[in-house]
Amino acid sequence: MMPSMEFLVATGIGWTTACGIWLMLRGRTFPVVLGLTVLGYAVNVFIFAMGRMWSNAPPIIGSGGQQIADPLPQALVLTAIVIGFATTGFVIELALRSRHESDTDHVDGKPDDGPEPRA
Repeated sequence: MMPSMEFLVATGIGWTTACGIWLMLRGRTFPVVLGLTVLGYAVNVFIFAMGRMWSNAPPIIGSGGQQIADPLPQALVLTAIVIGFATTGFVIELALRSRHESDTDHVDGKPDDGPEPRA
């Protein structure tokens, strides 16, 4: 028995979310930034999947009671992609500044072993 497409999409979104959360729990800045990005992708796919995919449906209300494609999820995902790109750039800049200030790329600014960061 083949799994349904809904099950496969839900499983893919779940795995992507889990990978994003796992990366966000790492102690260094690059995996955290990557985890935020992957989690953003998972949310975008989730929103897009909740909007349903209509084939041969007009994008605007036509005559009669025919089904129409809902443009709202597509607009939300497009906006989220732009905002996510800007936020990722900002977080990368914060991580680079933190690395420059503390001489370490750990999220809390303290290395696991070794000397204390400079003041």
